[in-house]
Amino acid sequence: MLTLIEKLQTAARNHARYRQTRDEIARLPMDVALDLGIYPGDAHHIARDAVYGRA
Repeated sequence: MLTLIEKLQTAARNHARYRQTRDEIARLPMDVALDLGIYPGDAHHIARDAVYGRA
């Protein structure tokens, strides 16, 4: 069973991964993003799904 501190640490790590992923996607040049099949404006959705899974 996770303690409260462990849950908070996990949440903080996940949020840091989310922010980093979101920011990296948002900074992609448009031509690279389109080659990858993503739209940088959807960075928050893509990062959320990548870190937390699909809802």
